[in-house]
Amino acid sequence: MQKVLPEYTLLIISISSPLLLGVYRDNELIETLQSEKKTSDILLPLIRDVMERYSLDRIIYTRGPGSFMAIKLTYLILKTMEIVKRITFEGCSAFEVNDNRPIKAMGNLYFVKEKETIITKKFEQPVTQEFSLPVSLATLETDDKETPLYVLPAI
Repeated sequence: MQKVLPEYTLLIISISSPLLLGVYRDNELIETLQSEKKTSDILLPLIRDVMERYSLDRIIYTRGPGSFMAIKLTYLILKTMEIVKRITFEGCSAFEVNDNRPIKAMGNLYFVKEKETIITKKFEQPVTQEFSLPVSLATLETDDKETPLYVLPAI
């Protein structure tokens, strides 16, 4: 009987600080990596570290809304890895990893999901940003798109 190898998935939440990476074996979280450093300085070294220790089958990233620069940078790194290493990647909504709470846009504007529409809403008091890696990927909804979700408020 042939032994089935475990499937490893990397989930990246790079839209706010701290940067969170979760390694999943057969959809269950087995390792968490976290950094307060800038995404541009630490994301690639963290991914490299994970790839040295695990044979990744796929990568999921929060494609938005959130930090425009972090989303763009994460997408470029993952697209390059897809071409060079042939590792597929897909996106998920940032609302999937913060219990659908408001997400900081700019100033006192926040992205809010109302049904299937994302709008910006003004809050007078700062809203706490809490993102977390799910214990299991079984209930995480991924998008059929891998491209960034750029939801920019009107200025």
